Amino acid sequence: MNLVMTGELANAYHSGAQRARVVTEAWATENLYCPNCSASKLTGLDNNSKATDFSCPDCNSTYQLKGQKTQLGNSIADGAYGAMMEAIQNDRTPSFYFMHYDLATWQVKNLLLIPSFAFPASAIIQRKPLSPAARRAGWVGCNIALNRIPLDARISIVTNESAIPPSVVREQFQRLKPLKALSVKQRGWTLDVLTLVRRIAGADQREFTNEEVYAFTRELEEWHPDNRHVRDKIRQQLQVLRDAGFLRHLGPGCWSLTV
Repeated sequence: MNLVMTGELANAYHSGAQRARVVTEAWATENLYCPNCSASKLTGLDNNSKATDFSCPDCNSTYQLKGQKTQLGNSIADGAYGAMMEAIQNDRTPSFYFMHYDLATWQVKNLLLIPSFAFPASAIIQRKPLSPAARRAGWVGCNIALNRIPLDARISIVTNESAIPPSVVREQFQRLKPLKALSVKQRGWTLDVLTLVRRIAGADQREFTNEEVYAFTRELEEWHPDNRHVRDKIRQQLQVLRDAGFLRHLGPGCWSLTV
């Protein structure tokens, strides 16, 4: 993977957004691969393709690329709130590549992949409507809260200017595939509970208890205001994560992460 983009492509454009789009998408066409199958290239789609920039020529998986010249933080600006929520609810979300690049050198610094089936509704944060004086008055955008997406689903492609081997990326992607088989409604809960489990059981603590997850009941109530049986859902989702291979049951109310 060549991490230096062709910055000269930007010379024909004046808008910063256009310059970045042309350079980053040209790089992606030459360097991005499909993590879902063995395809070594992705096919660029025309600009009229709604919320999708690339597709895999072999398995037809779709991808969107978002690049920025600042570090990837906990929040990334996205498009229309309603459109993103509808895509999640109808299981039509593309996988996202989030890129951090250096504008002076057009060097790819970091690249993160979030699979299409790893976006819980709780990770989509509604922004305030644009003011009446704005060109698109009333339009409502959204931010993607990366810290509300399970750590397992934040797959590094490039870290600090170092590319991760495709075999490692594909292995991590395949490990997540059991989540894709879940219904959209159940998947949101499963992802949210996995996010909280990862928050509890970090690198130094692989084991945890039901009670430790129950401590996040209020947070889950905020994410799922239509459900008041949060503890029951937590217990249910821990079993789902066990069946999907993410957890191992150690005994009554006791669990361990498998990876």
